[in-house]
Amino acid sequence: MNILITGVHGFVGSNLVVALKGHHSLYGLDIVAPEKEGVVKTFAWKDIETTSFPMQFLPKFDAIIHLAGKAHDTKNQSASQVYFDINTGLTQKIFDFFLESSAKKFIFFSSVKAAADSVVGDMLTEDVIPTPVGPYGESKIAAEEYILSKLRSEHGELKVAMQRDKQVYILRPCMIHGPGNKGNLNLLYNVVKKGIPWPLGDFENKRSFTSIDNLCYVVEGLLTKDVASGIYHMGDDEALSTNELIALMCEAMGKEPHIWKMNRKMMEGCAGLGTLLHLPLNTERLRKLTENYVVSNEKIKSALGIDRMPVRAADGIMKTIRSF
Repeated sequence: MNILITGVHGFVGSNLVVALKGHHSLYGLDIVAPEKEGVVKTFAWKDIETTSFPMQFLPKFDAIIHLAGKAHDTKNQSASQVYFDINTGLTQKIFDFFLESSAKKFIFFSSVKAAADSVVGDMLTEDVIPTPVGPYGESKIAAEEYILSKLRSEHGELKVAMQRDKQVYILRPCMIHGPGNKGNLNLLYNVVKKGIPWPLGDFENKRSFTSIDNLCYVVEGLLTKDVASGIYHMGDDEALSTNELIALMCEAMGKEPHIWKMNRKMMEGCAGLGTLLHLPLNTERLRKLTENYVVSNEKIKSALGIDRMPVRAADGIMKTIRSF
């Protein structure tokens, strides 16, 4: 297949190139266009950003994987318009190109944050009514709604002709990790590495993660199998607690974990005081550090005809940690 990957130089894009280059001809689209091993040619956005894509000058693509976007930045939420310009605006542009092109498959990388900032109930499934919080999630759901609006008939149903001719997948992964990734796992790793005790051991939260290896496996499946168009959540099979994460990190470093089970009520009281006094540990931060965020991957596994993801959550996390 001829496959166009937007955001090809990013973390996910680079891993997809490694996973797909053996069986497919890959092309890139990014802010910059240096040569990349495994990529036939990378186009720069500025080179083709005209009123419409000059399709006559581009190869005929069989599939488009749209990764390009502004990542979730919890430190800076002020420039909200940038999220909509990139996450929504670029998606609209590349999806319009897909509809006009000969490509048959389109994979849009959204996020579970487009569905929910917090999980109500046991786990997050695809039938949840989206309630994103903040410009990142809001810009992603706006992009999803644009895609779906283009696929629906005036009666609100997916166009039958579109379903037969083109297949569109909205993929919502939870936190993606792997060697070379600089994310929240890296921050926690640096805390553990310094021997700083984790005082929230009394909170047995569970969170879902997405191993980059499992993600690449799913993308390959969507490209090569006849999977129905739709929204699919993505995560590893097993959810892990922060305590388990710290234990894995210490195992990788050959250290003993320092997990303090400070009284839960006392920590909640300290966080409440922190909210009043504007301290680093406040109620909202405590909630984020200790809440459950479990994502169901049953729909995508059923669609691909598999019972399990190829990589266990703990093995994927260990691989990531060892790369640090």
